[in-house]
Amino acid sequence: MNCDQAKQNLVLAAYGELSFEEEEALESHLAGCEACRLERARFERLEQALDDAATEVPAGLLARCRRDLSGALENERKLERKPWHAFWRRWVVHPPMWLRPVGALAMLAAGFFGARLVSSSPELGPVAGIVAEPSSVVATRVRLVNPERSGRVRLLLEETRQREMSGELGDEKIRRLLLAAASDPADPGIRVESIDLLKSHSSDDEVRRALLNALRTDPNSGVRLKAIDGLRPYAREPETRRVLAAVLLNDDNPGVRTQAIDLLVQSKEADVAGVLQELLRREDNNYVRSRSQRALSEMKASVGTF
Repeated sequence: MNCDQAKQNLVLAAYGELSFEEEEALESHLAGCEACRLERARFERLEQALDDAATEVPAGLLARCRRDLSGALENERKLERKPWHAFWRRWVVHPPMWLRPVGALAMLAAGFFGARLVSSSPELGPVAGIVAEPSSVVATRVRLVNPERSGRVRLLLEETRQREMSGELGDEKIRRLLLAAASDPADPGIRVESIDLLKSHSSDDEVRRALLNALRTDPNSGVRLKAIDGLRPYAREPETRRVLAAVLLNDDNPGVRTQAIDLLVQSKEADVAGVLQELLRREDNNYVRSRSQRALSEMKASVGTF
């Protein structure tokens, strides 16, 4: 093993990428080569400096990254079914080699003129009431170490950044972010918290549609219960009653079905009795059956024999 091979293997050895025979050959070379031993010592000092400078990763970062990845993959699957997506990927995302220099020049020009436009526009200020903290590096990982003959070292770093935003619930941007979080497929905890906050603004049509959609389709029973709570002021509306009736007959959670009964009875509409009678024909849970029978009795409707 010569010195160039030894220096390359020093990096691989640090990441456990060498076989037993390669490690033995490296150690044999280091035993007889002072220059490579000095190179290893310099590399170890560099690793220690990077470890000392590492930023602690906040709790929940991995879960958020998985959630973002899941959402991105789902969006990609939806896009692949669209006819224009193949064109976009062929000519924009992965253009032919001869077209890439043209695209690079176009992006450079757009960035240059865009930066001048933003910097010269005083009216483009922050949104009122919303505070966006500047992006900061929260996690850094070394992906490639390349020592050069000159003694310099080139590092390829992978950085994960996050940004914090705060504002009132009435702020449009905050509300839209909460609406997006309410349908996040990867994190039921985020959906529960978002629906819990949004339910106090259920007078907004878009928020109310999000509550109805969560009640109808969310796989987490906690999210569906929060959505029912937010829909209580609108129990008399036909759309709300239709969703509640469907949930009552199809939801797999007895607690959700019980809350749906309470909300439907609150509306005091004539069609509620028929829904409860249909529920009794198919319901297996004794508590839900008992609550349905009591509701029918309160409405002076026929319980029938089931």
